[in-house]
Amino acid sequence: MFTGDYDFPNSKLDQQPHKVAIPPPQPLVKSLKNTVKETFFPDDPLRQFKGQPPARKFILGVRYIFPFFDWASSYNLSFFKSDIIAGITIASLAIPQGISYAKLANLPPILGLYSSFIPPLVYAMMGSSKDLAVGTVAVPSLLIGSMLGAVVNANEDPKLYHQLAFTATFFAGVFQASLGILRLKAGTCAHLTNVFSTRFICFNENKTVV
Repeated sequence: MFTGDYDFPNSKLDQQPHKVAIPPPQPLVKSLKNTVKETFFPDDPLRQFKGQPPARKFILGVRYIFPFFDWASSYNLSFFKSDIIAGITIASLAIPQGISYAKLANLPPILGLYSSFIPPLVYAMMGSSKDLAVGTVAVPSLLIGSMLGAVVNANEDPKLYHQLAFTATFFAGVFQASLGILRLKAGTCAHLTNVFSTRFICFNENKTVV
C-alpha cells in the first residue's frame, strides 16, 4: 500500500489568478445613505412593518416601543417570586447607593431614591434586555455637581441649583430616549458615555495634581 506523499498535478485553472469584478460606482447621495443606514440601523428595525395591514402595523408599533407586551403573556407566579427576591436584594444596595450619589451631586437624598426606583421601572416597560442594569452611577453624579457648582452655589441658592439640575437631567433624558426610540447602536451610547466620563476624570485628576 502506497503511503508516501503524492504531488497532484497543478491544473491551469489553479495557476490563473481569480479576478473579482469591480462594483459599478454609485452616486454620492446613495452611497452616503447606505453608509448611514448600515451605521445606525444595521438590523433594519422597520423591516417588520413592510407589507402589513394598518391594524397589524399599529400592534407592531406598540410592541416596538413597549417590548414588555411580548413577554407579559408568558409571565407567571414563578417569575414573580424570583423578581420579589431579586428586588429585595437589589433594594438593599440601591437605597444607600442612591442617597450617596445624590449627595455627590449636592441634591436632596430623596432625589437619589427616585433615581434608583424610576429608571428600572421605566426600563421594564420600554427596555429589551433582561440582564441590563440601569440607574445612577458615580461619575455622572460628580459631573452634575461639578458642572452646576461652577454656576451656582447649592447652599446659597438651593432652589436655582435644583432647577438647573432638573433642566440638565431632562435634556439628557430626552437625548437618551431619542437614541432608544430610534434603536441606534448600543455602541453609540457607550462610546459617548465613555468619552465624556474619561475626559471628566482625567481633567479632575490633572487639576488635583496641579
